[in-house]
Amino acid sequence: MTQRKIKLGAFIPATSQHAAGWRHPQSRPQDHLSLDYIIELTKTAEQGLFDAYFLADGLSVNWSHGASQHKGSIGYTDKAVGFEPVTLFAALAAVTQHIGFIATASTTYEEPYLLARKFASLDHISKGRAAWNVVTTISPDTARNFGTHAHPDAAIRYERADEFIQVTQKLWDSWEDDAFKYDKTSGQFFDASKLHEPLHSGKYFQVQGALNVPRPPQGYPVIVQAGQSEDGRELAAKYAEVIFTAQQDLSDAQAFYRDVKSRLAKYGRHADDLKIMPGVSVFVAKTEQEAQEKYQLLNSLIHPDVGLGLLSGLAGHIDLSQFDLDAPFPELKQSEINFTSRQQMMIDIAHKHQFSIRQLYEYVASARGHWTLIGTPEQVVDQLQEWFENEAADGFNVLPPSTPAGLIDFVELIVPELQRRGLFRTEYEGSTLRENLGLKRPENQHAIQHQQAQAS
Repeated sequence: MTQRKIKLGAFIPATSQHAAGWRHPQSRPQDHLSLDYIIELTKTAEQGLFDAYFLADGLSVNWSHGASQHKGSIGYTDKAVGFEPVTLFAALAAVTQHIGFIATASTTYEEPYLLARKFASLDHISKGRAAWNVVTTISPDTARNFGTHAHPDAAIRYERADEFIQVTQKLWDSWEDDAFKYDKTSGQFFDASKLHEPLHSGKYFQVQGALNVPRPPQGYPVIVQAGQSEDGRELAAKYAEVIFTAQQDLSDAQAFYRDVKSRLAKYGRHADDLKIMPGVSVFVAKTEQEAQEKYQLLNSLIHPDVGLGLLSGLAGHIDLSQFDLDAPFPELKQSEINFTSRQQMMIDIAHKHQFSIRQLYEYVASARGHWTLIGTPEQVVDQLQEWFENEAADGFNVLPPSTPAGLIDFVELIVPELQRRGLFRTEYEGSTLRENLGLKRPENQHAIQHQQAQAS
């Protein structure tokens, strides 16, 4: 029996993950729109045998890492702008061979036909290395950019997302795998009997015609999702093949892992059909003291305005500027409680550690509530191994605190230790992202119907 291996994603925005990572002495913020620089980062991740490069995205200027929106002359946040992921990944696919590409796209502000077309194209360009991170878009600012007066509430967004994924999969199945004949003798380019229109009429979408891109090499690009709410978990159980999640300790990670995996059966799915990959930020060095120094260096570079803005966003957009930074995190008023999973996480962390406001924003600055590990390669891998072997994770989405330094540290120090323990690959197993993740290729819905009809 093949030994189970850890799966790794690399979540590497060009400027860094840590709120002050772009100020690290080795960071290159001036190159954040340089394709050559991003190619360097991608090849470093591929050298480290990462399964995929994950990139978040939004559809408005991102102020989430700084309160500078309210100081019109100063912009402190490095997360305000960035490349559209599918476009970027199409370029990166041409200069890589193995690493997959997880691009974020919204079911609230995009249309199924255009999205299906983009991701099918990316899967062909990359020879089967594309994945779609499904988001419903949490930021209400986005509505202003799409001619709508109000951002839909969560229940509507998730209901729309469910139908959106259904339609998209129907579109990816427009062509059967063997539809294209390329027969020069007869002149037949494709078999028209193997072209199928979705003819979809639903609550949110009317999509009649077939996709004008052949079926993706992977059947469907890998479906990734990051929802923590009840609606998010249910959507993930129905469709997701990878979940990017945020937990702070083993027991919470185990509870999430077991809960979501237990929901798969009612959708006819197996536990192995879904890989759960918590986010983790790693500060690693040959000695624990050196690793701590790396951590303290970045925290010392956090501008208070950025720290407050980051924490305010995570805690439900409450105004924390009225409080002393070194006073305890305040008790929230009833009107400030929005019952989101991330707000509750901030409250729990503050209470557990008795953090001041400054201490709390320093604690979350590296990974916005995701797990942060500090130590030697052995110390870090001990903890990764514990989660992996105790029903808390199938792998991890790595958030390097700085680029390129944090990514290089992980590749040079953590990956060899994982390999030494037999926990991680020494070479890529397959040619597609699905093969490397150990996920089955979905069959075309219409081909299945043909088979069933012939068997009856």
